[in-house]
Amino acid sequence: MRLANITGKKVEEYLQTSKTVLIPVGSIENHGMHMALGTDTLIPDRIAELLEEKSGVLIAPTVPYGSTDTIDGCTGTVNIGSDGLCLILTRIVDSLYRYGFRRFIILNGHGGNCKPIEAVGMHLHKKGAYLACLNWWLMAGELRPEWKGGHGGGEETAGLMGVDPALVDMTYIHEPMNMLNDVSEELPTTSWNTVTFKGASVTIPRESRNYFGNGWYGHDAPDTATPEWGREMLQMMADYIADFVEAFERAPLPEAH
Repeated sequence: MRLANITGKKVEEYLQTSKTVLIPVGSIENHGMHMALGTDTLIPDRIAELLEEKSGVLIAPTVPYGSTDTIDGCTGTVNIGSDGLCLILTRIVDSLYRYGFRRFIILNGHGGNCKPIEAVGMHLHKKGAYLACLNWWLMAGELRPEWKGGHGGGEETAGLMGVDPALVDMTYIHEPMNMLNDVSEELPTTSWNTVTFKGASVTIPRESRNYFGNGWYGHDAPDTATPEWGREMLQMMADYIADFVEAFERAPLPEAH
């Protein structure tokens, strides 16, 4: 059931039996030369569609922009920053809280959104409510380790193919990962924002275009993705979330303080 498609009276009726609302949150950002900029929004949108077939949870409109500080500057990326996302989400949940919602589920499609979402969750907890953040790509890799992937790699590419294969530009699907610009010979780049020094990882924040030359990163090459993988993965996530909603609704709410 979609918040945008029902009346205020229907919301009041819904709140008689449930105080749970799900809000998809994504981003518009570069995911390599082969993937649509809306990947992090399109995939949660599709999971929400599949969820609607299995659960009566109320689904709010998707927030399509996110905190993309590390990818800012890559063509097409739109960055509202951590502060911007935190403000927008706080205003949304506070509006819904006013009417009686107390259990908030964020279906998140982008890693840069995690910290702002957690901040909003702490804000709600103090008011006697819960926020659960479901990071679909991390959860899929936990539920099926062979699916675990990086940024714009096989996992996310498969997810986007599961939405619509036409959203993936096959011209660039075989592009190898192109790592650029170690901080120095002693501080080689090893992962997202990290370098290694004497066997330990050190975080040195930089824009990703300084070290991921063609926009994707991970052990899971994009050309390993298939539409079948994507469809199975998105359906699995929808099934999981339907079960989670039921468990979440049974959990007692915290006390306001």
